[in-house]
Amino acid sequence: MLYFGNDYLQGAHPNVLDAIVKTNTENLPGYGTDHYCDSAEVKILSACGVPDGEVHFITGGTQTNQIIIASLLKIYQAVISADSGHIATHEAGAIEYSGHKVLTLLGQDGKLKPADVADYLKRFYQDDNRSHMTRPGMVYISHPTEYGTLYTKEELTELSTICKSYDIPLFMDGARLGYALACPESDLSLTDIANLVDVFYVGGTKVGALCGEAVVFPSKQTVPPHFETIIKQHGALLAKGRLLGIQFDTLFTDSLYLSISQHTIEMAQLLKNGLQAKNYQFFIDSPTNQQFIIVDNDFLETLKEHVSYTIWEPYDDQHTVIRLVTSWYTKKEEVIELLTYF
Repeated sequence: MLYFGNDYLQGAHPNVLDAIVKTNTENLPGYGTDHYCDSAEVKILSACGVPDGEVHFITGGTQTNQIIIASLLKIYQAVISADSGHIATHEAGAIEYSGHKVLTLLGQDGKLKPADVADYLKRFYQDDNRSHMTRPGMVYISHPTEYGTLYTKEELTELSTICKSYDIPLFMDGARLGYALACPESDLSLTDIANLVDVFYVGGTKVGALCGEAVVFPSKQTVPPHFETIIKQHGALLAKGRLLGIQFDTLFTDSLYLSISQHTIEMAQLLKNGLQAKNYQFFIDSPTNQQFIIVDNDFLETLKEHVSYTIWEPYDDQHTVIRLVTSWYTKKEEVIELLTYF
């Protein structure tokens, strides 16, 4: 069986696992107060070009999204997202569970269009009935998006300017951020992101870690009061916080995070080129590690015998969109073998 269903099907990159094993018998303080967490924070902030910022480690992506949104919004505010955004589709109502509505706008290739966000905010503040409406208090985006697409520097700058004009934070979900940074088509760097958004996170779970996400506040001024207490309240503050610190300290040593991501993108491009050569139709043009192709429904059961994939959505009565995903553990030989089944 070939496994291309997701980018977290295996445990952790060998370097990360080795670091956990080597430090296993060390006696360290809990809840992220150990020196590995401190070291990881320094390395991440340095890579982002914001040495005076702040980093917090949280266990998983859904918890990270919920905690950031709940801590930055007032009780009467909601978050704007593309209709395909992860918080609107695949988080089981976690944001709504925290008391905040997700306001969805029609996305374009998975992205929020700056003009649509500006228009929505303008119409809200022009509405005389706005005191009876859910007030937009934040904009959420993911980079890459759920469709593997990328925001450009121009688009992110526009979104940042709009949010600043309305005094609301811009939050970037970076669950797969490494794959965006490693993509040749991307013109956004970590430094650019840190300069344009109010809070984002560096995903670990999907980029070589056992688990964990590193939340980056580029400025201490934007950190919600008692943020660590809020993390604890949501059940996402590990007593053995060392496990997250050690992983990110390793990922941000000798550019491992970027090299993991570059390999993943290379494997995705090999897969994409092979499928194009076989004349497969792509549902969307993704430059990152998620590739979406349209296949005959009759072919799905046969493919399932050999390949782990994700059914994404129906295309028509006879066809389905499936997703194939590469990761740090994807080998060139596996991609070549995968292509033989198409």
